[in-house]
Amino acid sequence: KDLIAKAIHYRSRRQDKPFVAVNCSAIPETLMEAELFGHEKGSFTDAKAMKKGLFEVADGGTLFLDEIGELSLFLQAKLLRVLEDQIIRRIGGVRDIQVDLRVIAASNRDLERAVREGHFRQDLYYRLAIISIFIPPLRERKEDILPLVDFFINHYNRKFRKDIKGLDPETRRLLLNYDFPGNVRELKNAIERAMILEEGDNLDPSYLPFAVSKPHTGATAFEHLSSPPSGSQPLPGGRWLPPLVIPEGGTSLDEIERSMVELALEKASGNQTHAARLLDISRDALRYKMKKFGLIHAEAEEPAPSTES
Repeated sequence: KDLIAKAIHYRSRRQDKPFVAVNCSAIPETLMEAELFGHEKGSFTDAKAMKKGLFEVADGGTLFLDEIGELSLFLQAKLLRVLEDQIIRRIGGVRDIQVDLRVIAASNRDLERAVREGHFRQDLYYRLAIISIFIPPLRERKEDILPLVDFFINHYNRKFRKDIKGLDPETRRLLLNYDFPGNVRELKNAIERAMILEEGDNLDPSYLPFAVSKPHTGATAFEHLSSPPSGSQPLPGGRWLPPLVIPEGGTSLDEIERSMVELALEKASGNQTHAARLLDISRDALRYKMKKFGLIHAEAEEPAPSTES
């Protein structure tokens, strides 16, 4: 979704203006209004300075609202006014601010059903659905996997200053056989992790995260290999921990740890409690690491669940 939104932006007359993306499910509802609309100094306890919202930041360009179905009905009403009048008002502000931007919205939810159930405004839905693009899940467009992998390898070669050429044949087979419930984001995380760990020319299957290494049959990646890679460590349940090799160019423990935190959050669909269980750490420890790696704003304190199933 993000790649398509960027393609629309950078092939339009707005390409020289900002492209701003926000995941509406990743920011607590109590902070979302200030994130989108901004606030004036002193408008609430922690508002020590004026802050522009994302509508202002994206002025002239494109604002991509991912997972828009997670917005509250209150914010949906405010968004509708922006779309109709191109006007916003900061929290605590007394004047309207004119903005000129394109809004692209995306959702994994069935918004038509959400409208019928009263969870999504019908008028906002029709205002957004002037042009709709249906993106099939990655498992239904296997032909896109390898081009996306090439794109991510080139991206992370530049980021990590590496020169990875491509995929080991077994890595290619595993990627093409996996269903990717997390879609392109899960594929991206898998390639990033493998790029951090790989020191050879081609990405080895041992560096794929277990979420990707397991085909839908439930077998692990190493059950499809003649034997586990040299240096692997056995784990409970017949799994193997791949050998970790520090590349010649160097890496840091923080880079590897951040990659694992991101992977756990992706596998848990953003649920911090479940992600903490996957990493076998407490929820507080997970939130500390999320703040440390810039994966959550320090002030975005999500309340702990009262009960756990």
